[in-house]
Amino acid sequence: MKTLKPSGTALVAAVLLSTAAWAGAGPSGHGHDEAFSAGEPGDPKKPARIVQVTMGEMDGKMMFMPSRLEVKRGEQVKFVLRNNGELEHEFVLANTAENLKHGEAMKKNPDMEHDDPNAKRLAPKKAVEIVWKFTKTGQFEYACLIPGHRESGMIGTVTVK
Repeated sequence: MKTLKPSGTALVAAVLLSTAAWAGAGPSGHGHDEAFSAGEPGDPKKPARIVQVTMGEMDGKMMFMPSRLEVKRGEQVKFVLRNNGELEHEFVLANTAENLKHGEAMKKNPDMEHDDPNAKRLAPKKAVEIVWKFTKTGQFEYACLIPGHRESGMIGTVTVK
């Protein structure tokens, strides 16, 4: 049996620990097991209300338009996301606590890609869709968690009644 040097052992341990931590974190290691705070992935074959959300920068602020949305519990929404800005942006739909926690993780790994049922990262001038069913009542948000973007105003609220 081959033995590893202490530095090699530490590296292997770190990789195994980080892999274990991310393994239970759901798709792409984003902390989503099969439960999402804002509801569940929608069914693209079923009817949905279409909501266009534009993201970008203007006058030193980063923003989503619209920045507020009201939906009914059980409603399915097709978000048509378009990045009209000059920078990469993302749309992460969750409750505030989850987004703040994930935002801290993004500070350590700012290039983390989002391609989950509730989150997409978009290059400038690109568009993508998310179909989402709001199964829970309450206040939720969509935010850009790229470091500095949320702090620059890139946050929207969803009220589910």
